[in-house]
Amino acid sequence: MAVKPIRLFGDPVLRTPAEPVRDFDKELRKLVKDLTETMLEAPGAGLAAPQIGVGLRVFTYHVDDQLGYLVNPSLDLSEEQYEDDEGCLSFPELSVRVKRAVRAVAKGFNVHGEPVTLEGTEMLARCVQHETDHLDGILFIDRLDPEQRKLAMKAIRAADWYGEPVPTVKFSPHATHGKAL
Repeated sequence: MAVKPIRLFGDPVLRTPAEPVRDFDKELRKLVKDLTETMLEAPGAGLAAPQIGVGLRVFTYHVDDQLGYLVNPSLDLSEEQYEDDEGCLSFPELSVRVKRAVRAVAKGFNVHGEPVTLEGTEMLARCVQHETDHLDGILFIDRLDPEQRKLAMKAIRAADWYGEPVPTVKFSPHATHGKAL
């Protein structure tokens, strides 16, 4: 396990839809451990694989003392929505009000390929939606109305971290890209 650098806004990996996990193997288990350790160290409520430069559909979460992860998630969302403050580890120190569904049911898999269902309201639902958005190449600033987005972009451009060099994207946490040599 290792704490990985978190990719910041401007990195193309954050705008690239992640590929579905096909191999439920040792590499996937290591990725989940790295994601979890990085998220807890940050600290954050959630972290998606693209945020550490891995283009796979995996995220971890830590909300209300509930720690977990989901592989290849799909969401069913309630019609009812609410607006609350939301931040993102890829946008340090930025928090904006974002409208999200009050309730979410996320279906996916664990690291062994077994089906998992995660149901949550409010903060857990918000986290699951936010992290699944990351897997689709959608950022929370994309959910803002034009005026809010303009203000958020002004704050981002003024941030010390904005414009940092961008590392390369990996589709596997290992140099062999999941293939034995």
